[in-house]
Amino acid sequence: MHILLIHQAFTTLDEAGGTRHAELARYLCSFGHQVTVIASPLSYLTGKTSPAKESDAILKDQGITVLRTYTFPGWHRSFFQRVISFITFMFSAVIAGLRVKNVDVVWGTSPPLFQAASAWLLAKLKRLPLLFEVRDLWPDFAIQVGVLRNPFLIAPAEWFERFMYRQADIVLINSPGFMDHVTDRGARQVVVVPNGVDTHLFTPEADGSQIRLRYGLEDKFVVLYAGAHGLSNDLGIVLEAAAYLLPHTSIKIVLVGDGKEKPNLMRQATALNLSNVLFLPPFSKQEMPQVLAAADACLAILKPLPLYKTVYPNKVFDYLAAGKPILLAIDGVIRQVVEEAQAGIFVPPGNPQALAKAVLYLSENPQLCRQMGEKGRIAAVTHFERAQQAAQLNQILEKLTASSLSS
Repeated sequence: MHILLIHQAFTTLDEAGGTRHAELARYLCSFGHQVTVIASPLSYLTGKTSPAKESDAILKDQGITVLRTYTFPGWHRSFFQRVISFITFMFSAVIAGLRVKNVDVVWGTSPPLFQAASAWLLAKLKRLPLLFEVRDLWPDFAIQVGVLRNPFLIAPAEWFERFMYRQADIVLINSPGFMDHVTDRGARQVVVVPNGVDTHLFTPEADGSQIRLRYGLEDKFVVLYAGAHGLSNDLGIVLEAAAYLLPHTSIKIVLVGDGKEKPNLMRQATALNLSNVLFLPPFSKQEMPQVLAAADACLAILKPLPLYKTVYPNKVFDYLAAGKPILLAIDGVIRQVVEEAQAGIFVPPGNPQALAKAVLYLSENPQLCRQMGEKGRIAAVTHFERAQQAAQLNQILEKLTASSLSS
């Protein structure tokens, strides 16, 4: 089977960011399939050209062909230029996709919805089945965050979202929290392949001493956040919590990653004289085991918006696999995962005092931290192993292509 994936923000293991699709594609190739990915040459974290040429060559040896197609370089400049970036990729992806021969199924993914349009059009032109993957509830997330406000833009975006749900042969969601949303808007057949983790990449026994030594963290209780620094991530709350923790000099807050809000956050930290906050650049997925090993606890946080109760953030599963206790400032379905695993502490989103209190509590209870980390690792291996999810996805794709051939 030849699978064509349209994914503007496709990330290889040598890059920083979510690598769900690179990992799933590798497994699909190990099952005997071929995967072609049409992607942007720009990093979604930084907006800069991604140094992925060597990674792409390695993937090709594994059966994965990555075609990097033109994208307007305005990812982090403004909302308007971000949209132009999406639109240019949408058109260039269609042109590139038409040149890919002998495809059996088209796999589209959202957000953004623009690239879903590319997948839909390619599926129609090639007369192929369409698997439409929903990773975030766009445009609703953009509306709740306040990025999308114009009613003349909201109405067509919501119409197209419903159109895609109705057009897809199968809608694939990465969180069970999305089920009601997509079915209420017309999805005919919905399957869940949740976010997870390749547990072989992480181990609780990994050595983080070099990271601690490099950044002067040897004698600190390190609370680490790894991921995007955007509007949704609410890292200003983390800085406010850090201000409460200033008297506790053994505690260090480490923010790893990049994003549009990072310069503002760094200015805010300087203005507040937060000597207990350290900003680090993004690390590739291959480097993240050592980075997480340097942490004593890991943080996942989003703005206190109702729709964020539906999400399964990638980083939480990395934290589980690394055997680290989790400070979770996200309510909803991911809270259920962490609490059922007894792998961390829930903190009400948007509450810096509660977050500071939870950090202090974990710093004073190292044995509890170890126990939470051990239980989290068990949960990751038992319920969220990427290999198991790839096998499930393989069955979905094979069933989809078989039904298409018989119809």
